[in-house]
Amino acid sequence: MARRYVNLIRGISANWVSKFGVALATSTFIIFVFAELLQVAGFIRNAYVGLITYLLFPSLFVLGLMLIPLGWFLYRKRTGKKFGDLLDHRFEVEEVRGGLLGSKLIRTVGVMTLINVLFLGIASTRTLHFMDQAHFCGTACHSVMNPEWVTYQQSPHARVNCVECHVGEGFEALVDSKLNGAWQIISLTFDLYERPIPTPVHNLRPARETCEKCHWPEKFLGNRLKIVKHYELDEESTLKYTTLNVKVGSGEEGFESGSHWHVSQRNEVQYKPADEDRNKIAWVEVRQPDGSFIRYNNNLISEKEKSTQHPVRTMDCVDCHNRATHIYKYPELAVDSRISKGLIAQSLPFIKREGLAAISKNYPDKGTGKERIAIRIENFYRENYPGIFSTKTAQIDSAISALLAIYDRNIHPRMKINWGSYPNQLGHRRGPGCFRCHNSNMVDESGKNISNDCTICHSILAHEEDEPFKYLYPVDETGNEAEMQQYLQDEFKQSY
Repeated sequence: MARRYVNLIRGISANWVSKFGVALATSTFIIFVFAELLQVAGFIRNAYVGLITYLLFPSLFVLGLMLIPLGWFLYRKRTGKKFGDLLDHRFEVEEVRGGLLGSKLIRTVGVMTLINVLFLGIASTRTLHFMDQAHFCGTACHSVMNPEWVTYQQSPHARVNCVECHVGEGFEALVDSKLNGAWQIISLTFDLYERPIPTPVHNLRPARETCEKCHWPEKFLGNRLKIVKHYELDEESTLKYTTLNVKVGSGEEGFESGSHWHVSQRNEVQYKPADEDRNKIAWVEVRQPDGSFIRYNNNLISEKEKSTQHPVRTMDCVDCHNRATHIYKYPELAVDSRISKGLIAQSLPFIKREGLAAISKNYPDKGTGKERIAIRIENFYRENYPGIFSTKTAQIDSAISALLAIYDRNIHPRMKINWGSYPNQLGHRRGPGCFRCHNSNMVDESGKNISNDCTICHSILAHEEDEPFKYLYPVDETGNEAEMQQYLQDEFKQSY
């Protein structure tokens, strides 16, 4: 049996072209199998090794197979002999005899062809599987996708593969993604991509086909208690509370109120963006119970802006949750979060003010930025609080590490990503958010504007107060926040 395949390889190696084709196909086949075993065993996880394994090696294997018949074509043209004469010349007589089905040569070629087809099928399947992994998406084009990869790994969807949102299901989605991927390779090769990568992603699959596979609007019930901690810029970094009873809602019967009214199957909200970023809204249409629509026009948008070619959208999850995964923090909110978690010691004088000033400054590159942030914090305490600098070195170092982590996650000079490059439309703390539509300038034909009453989506239990529940009842002597929070959860669990 082995001799038969050796004779086949010797026979088809008619000239240097076919010999090179045999060597190329054989070597890439062996290397691919070996690399695949290492991948499966977990020894190789590098995206670039994966690209070589799953894209380059199969391509070279196919090229090698194509060179074999090309070599025979050139061999036949050079000798001027018929194909049958060439077979008799290159192979032993007993291998060629027997006709189409009885020939040992034909059977051997058939077996080899079957092996090749199976190999290419398996390689194609493994290639698609490899390219569907988040690790590939985030690291294959490291310089471009690194900011998205960094934020993705620290997001609520870090265990959801990129393709589940960016590609979706079905053959059509697969083809579209591969065509888009081909263009991305071209734009990367010739430096044609924009910096920063523009958002929103206009070819993203509809949220009802992606988000709602896990998040069901019909199940968005009850309220949610949200306590926001904010620290002042004074010496003590004084803590202030904003407490909200957020009305989640679902838009369904009995839960009509709340933020998720907008995406209920019973309702339909359409709007016309006046810019690519969807920060300006030209008009909004809301379906009424009788099926008609009421249009609210934005008086601040010119007729020229209203006539732009931006497509009309039916509102869905990503119109508010536009940074559900690749979340870039605002500097003040990021510092507040680290102080709240104890990563930055509130006891350090002016730590909120100095930390915020250090990371908010524009630096020429990331390395310089990290160096100057650390120097600024160290120098501030060395010069102004020498006693604290000598006794609280660990706390200062911890604060510097936390500030550097904030900077490293959110600032990417090479991609021109700075503070505010990607505004978050959820809420309205640091961007237009809800007020893109809910404002006094969005009016219908009668002059009535879309409601912008704060209590539509949340009740305010405290706003920049020393106590987290000041507007509900006075804090008792113990100031037991846990007990008060439990009381609120019980009190407001299902009520509006």
